[in-house]
Amino acid sequence: MSTSQKPNQSSSPAALEARAFFDQLNREYVAVHVAKEDLFWETYMAISDDHAGFARAEQAYKAFVSDPSRGAESRRLLAALSGAPDAAAHPDLLHGLKGWLAFFEVNVIEGGSAQALMAELVEAEAALFAKRRGFTVTHVNEAGEREEATLAMLATNQATNPQEDRRRSSYDAFRELERWVLANGYLEIVAIRNRLARALGFRDFFDYKVRKGDRMSPEELFAILDDFLGRTAQANARMLADLRSRHGQPAVAPWNLRFYLSGDVVRQMDPYVPFGKGLRRWVESFRRLGIQYRGATMQLDLIERKGKYQNGFCHGPMPAHYDASGQWVPGRINFTAEATPSQIGSGWRALNTLFHEGGHAAHFANVVQNAPCFSQEYAPTSAAYAETQSMFCDSLLDDADWLGRYAHNADGVVMPQDLIRARIASRVPSMAFDERSLALVSYFEASLYAMLDETRTPDAVLRLARDLEVRILGVHSPRPLLAIPHLLNQESSAAYHGYLLAHMGVYQTRAALLDRLGYLTDNPAVGPLLAEHYWGPGNSVDHSATLRSLTGDGLSARGLADACNQTVDEAWDEARASLNAAAARNYSDYPDRLDATIRIVHGSELIAENSQSDEAMSDEFERWVTERYPRGGE
Repeated sequence: MSTSQKPNQSSSPAALEARAFFDQLNREYVAVHVAKEDLFWETYMAISDDHAGFARAEQAYKAFVSDPSRGAESRRLLAALSGAPDAAAHPDLLHGLKGWLAFFEVNVIEGGSAQALMAELVEAEAALFAKRRGFTVTHVNEAGEREEATLAMLATNQATNPQEDRRRSSYDAFRELERWVLANGYLEIVAIRNRLARALGFRDFFDYKVRKGDRMSPEELFAILDDFLGRTAQANARMLADLRSRHGQPAVAPWNLRFYLSGDVVRQMDPYVPFGKGLRRWVESFRRLGIQYRGATMQLDLIERKGKYQNGFCHGPMPAHYDASGQWVPGRINFTAEATPSQIGSGWRALNTLFHEGGHAAHFANVVQNAPCFSQEYAPTSAAYAETQSMFCDSLLDDADWLGRYAHNADGVVMPQDLIRARIASRVPSMAFDERSLALVSYFEASLYAMLDETRTPDAVLRLARDLEVRILGVHSPRPLLAIPHLLNQESSAAYHGYLLAHMGVYQTRAALLDRLGYLTDNPAVGPLLAEHYWGPGNSVDHSATLRSLTGDGLSARGLADACNQTVDEAWDEARASLNAAAARNYSDYPDRLDATIRIVHGSELIAENSQSDEAMSDEFERWVTERYPRGGE
């Protein structure tokens, strides 16, 4: 779908009326979407305190997408055009109207009570977010100093700090945040969400989100999740038993688990993946994969600061699409990381965020449809479909041939193979635990929304969280459930299973591409294949259909479960073979640039941009990081 076909004078009345309505929808949607997303960025990045303005823009957006009259008119005009004598002459218009109808069918809020509840929910979430920005937690860092900490800092300190009491201070901060969330309106928001879902005819909010966002029932979802838990139970138990055997029972305490799994390896890797080099390595790696952004403008805010939203995200204020005249409208995309460049492990964490959010950006920049409804991140775009794109990209970072090419220290020395093997030895045994941690969130939210309002007390919710952690993980989670920011936002709540379903899609994708191409790192055929099969259609097809297009199969848990059950020796044999093959490989025929205008910002401050070149931008970013955070630029 590359152009919009304008009607001519001989077009039927049905075609003329449908065209006018379709073009109007596109214009009006862009207006409310851009207004909402610009204010979203400004408030979430702590550039603006206009929370009331953002709430109004969010209300205007919700009013547009949930308007029953627009859904009814889309249905009427689609039927009229389909029955018109010249229907075959307007395939693009029919396609676009079908896209809008699908969009409204999952977003329309019918009935005055439901619309009032949606307005109440938006206001309540905006109020909670405003209060959350003013709430800080502290922990004890590697230097033994108590400091204010972001969620990323807490997680990194747990994984890398050699002192147990300091790691525990980060876990205690997570638990403090849980109690704050429960005492400051979250449970009231859960109750409103449930009332909204029931007003729309669903059992509860979890049922509503899964059916609307993933086009399946909760029963179908949990059949997949239960199957995955069954396939990986032994691998998870084996990892915990091994930790206890090697380090004693304290190793599986929630504040110790990540450190004993990977902390020392992350510390050893740190010189090879410094924060300051992250931008350059992302740009180079994506360009060599043949990924192009089709003229998009991207704004990246990568470093932590007070008041900034404490989780990486990618949103596109301007959805990429072809307009009414058939002209390409490139995307305008924002994404963020939450890194502390001076902290051990921040470079590796930042790389993961750059590849993940950069993968989202590549996806939404390459949706080549004739309406903006196809290229936005909300329903009917499923979380599983969207996250498959980003998680495929960040999966490349753990490939031995990627580390062998890109991970080198300040003296140019490449990460040694024994450290790459150590990374595998720290990662592979915990894969089952990590993936089960994703499933855990869905089991928790499903149970949370199923509780009666009068029994959903803070103490009961905390008991539920701790009990489910032990049942699914075998131990308490290093990241307590209610410290996960996704739960607080209507769009990302009750959708966390999308990450696990996406990982299933990632391993199917990797297997298919490796079978077809032989290798992934710096293979310029990867980007075009993803653009053709996954990105281009946007949400005009479902997740399984995109997987079938590239891999030949619908969604399956087998590939991911097999990877979780792999031994370290098996994974190292594959890694060593990829390193040997990469050493003999000739790399060439890469695009010259990413075809994007990129601005690196820190709040309102412009750090670097690529008007001269991507290389100059990377140099300027590295200089800025070195000046502000001397250790982070190493």
